[in-house]
Amino acid sequence: MKEARKSVAMAKLNNCPTSPRKMRLVADMVRGMEVSKALYVLKHSGKEASIRLEKLLLSALSNWQSKNEGASMDEANLIVQTINVDGGRMLKRVQPAPQGRAHRVRKRSNHVTLVVGEAHVAPEVTEVNEAK
Repeated sequence: MKEARKSVAMAKLNNCPTSPRKMRLVADMVRGMEVSKALYVLKHSGKEASIRLEKLLLSALSNWQSKNEGASMDEANLIVQTINVDGGRMLKRVQPAPQGRAHRVRKRSNHVTLVVGEAHVAPEVTEVNEAK
């Protein structure tokens, strides 16, 4: 069990001031990708949420590296296993409306949990025995 936990690292981002819907668009792009590809996609994405997710992914990678001293990330074949985007707290503000009324504005935030782990590669079959 301890060895299984060693191959997985996680990072959390709480109360990120982006709406969960916008963050999920970016999270869906990198879910299940190799780490190097995911970093490339996040770096070159035009979305503002991708900047925060890139920092979170780098944090998860450093957490993995601190767990696995001396291991290389390139040899480990790391992938983004899961990304969960949940709603965070809402700041409620008031915006003036016509004829003395007011509308409620909900400024949304989110919580992101990112898990990075080793890809489980199926063993290659080198020899097939056929029974007759």
